[in-house]
Amino acid sequence: MLNSLTPQRAALLVFLVAFATIAGAWIFEYYGYAPCELCLKQRWAYYTGVPLALVVVLLAPRNPGLAKAGLTMLAVLWLASMVFGIYHSGVEWKWWPGPSTCTAQAGFSGGLPDLSKPAVLCDTPAIRILGLSLAGWNAVISLGLALVAFAGLRKIQGSSSVSQ
Repeated sequence: MLNSLTPQRAALLVFLVAFATIAGAWIFEYYGYAPCELCLKQRWAYYTGVPLALVVVLLAPRNPGLAKAGLTMLAVLWLASMVFGIYHSGVEWKWWPGPSTCTAQAGFSGGLPDLSKPAVLCDTPAIRILGLSLAGWNAVISLGLALVAFAGLRKIQGSSSVSQ
């Protein structure tokens, strides 16, 4: 299925899935699942990737060079987002320490919280769905988005090597 994606369709799929994912995060937040510091940082990929994917969708048919550059940036962006999601998931599973500003060592002492510190801890997942936290799902979705971007990129490179 990924082999049949044109660059424009790959970018459109990235746009739609990334937009749906960030909208889902906002919905979870609206219903009381407050994001931690790392959750908010994971959203940066979406705030960058959604508009970039839309630009590629709109300009790819007329400019293969822009499509190639845009899909390359999207692939790298989503791979980085996947790595960050894995990092955050590892913090939640206590496989490695997270930032001291938002983990259990965040400075809560004497029963009263330090109000200068975040109230939502990064090492405590707000919810797990099918065994994965939202950070874990971010890693899975980001990998999928990277694969879609690579598929669209491969289609550009395959057509340029045939035409040479």
